[in-house]
Amino acid sequence: MKQRWTFRAYPNEEQTIQLARTFGCVRYVWNWALTLRRDGFVQHRQRIGYAETDARLTQLKRHPETAWLREVSSVPLQQSLRDLQSAFVNFFEHRAAYPIFKQKSKRQSANYTHRGFRFDPLTKTLTIAKIGKLHIRWTRDQIPMPSSVRIIKSTTGKYFVSLVVEIAPLDWPKSGEAVGIDFGLTALATLSTGDKIDNPRHAERRLRRLVRLQRRVSRKQNGSRRRSVALQRLALLHERIRNARWDALHKVSTNLVKRFDRIYLEDLHVRGLVKNHHLARALSDAAIGSVSRLIEAKAARYGKTVVKIDRFFPSSKTCSACGQVVDELPLAIRAWSCPSCGTNHDRDINAALNILAVGQTVSAHGAGRSTRRPPGRRATRRRSANPSR
Repeated sequence: MKQRWTFRAYPNEEQTIQLARTFGCVRYVWNWALTLRRDGFVQHRQRIGYAETDARLTQLKRHPETAWLREVSSVPLQQSLRDLQSAFVNFFEHRAAYPIFKQKSKRQSANYTHRGFRFDPLTKTLTIAKIGKLHIRWTRDQIPMPSSVRIIKSTTGKYFVSLVVEIAPLDWPKSGEAVGIDFGLTALATLSTGDKIDNPRHAERRLRRLVRLQRRVSRKQNGSRRRSVALQRLALLHERIRNARWDALHKVSTNLVKRFDRIYLEDLHVRGLVKNHHLARALSDAAIGSVSRLIEAKAARYGKTVVKIDRFFPSSKTCSACGQVVDELPLAIRAWSCPSCGTNHDRDINAALNILAVGQTVSAHGAGRSTRRPPGRRATRRRSANPSR
């Protein structure tokens, strides 16, 4: 299986200049190709694909006004066109939004295939075409030969190299245990065992400083040096929040995959959830979609099983003891009693128990089995209206 490993890089002054030139050329080719494809469809109803943009890029390099494109390696320019093609494919298959233009002030990257770099696994030496050998802080003992290398410059001015490597799946010791997980905002995750994982709320705890720095940026004149300094400080704070969030998510996902052999989750429609403007900030801060993807990726790597149940199953409103479904259960109600059997329920623990039970049914009868309510009952509301069920 393929994984992406990222390491911090420290280019020298000459390499920094050449990387800036490379990033600029990659950005120019992306914006040029995006304009070409957009105008071709809008003006002439002509679909321009990767093959035609590749042919026109060769002509563009020969033009006297854009001959400076030949000063950098041709590999990242070609890969920029391939990345744009992938962006359009994701857009047409409704996995992403329409591609946008790249900006100099945002994150920069250049992708190299095997023709654009040399790597020695024994000495851990990475040499990039027309840039040279990079000084990298390696944090892994053994690194296999990468299939591609992406050089990244963050908005805070830090450089990274991201390697795509092929690794063999590992088998962690089996515990024989299964768990149902209910994600929410009060607690990031509630387990069917009764345990709750707190929501760290990284952005919320730094919200006052975020607001203060954003106000400082808005008061500065566009293009001024003070505005660039204010933007740099704001970017540093966002980077700290992002790093803290990902560190916590990695720890949570690794702990769950180590403890349980079978993990049952809800198939949450996170993109629909964040359309609720009252909850969008809290949902983005919790990063429920990210922790779910991390659990799936680590389970696949370490030989564990993840099963997702139908997002429309009323996990919170169903009594885990007798199966009675209540008609209404507002978000403000965190504990309730079943009108049929009288069992007292914690809302989140009850949902996790139902997810475990339904997930085990799905596993026993096949992953394609529907977990929707029977036709005779009233249809449940969409999951996007109730993120903490």
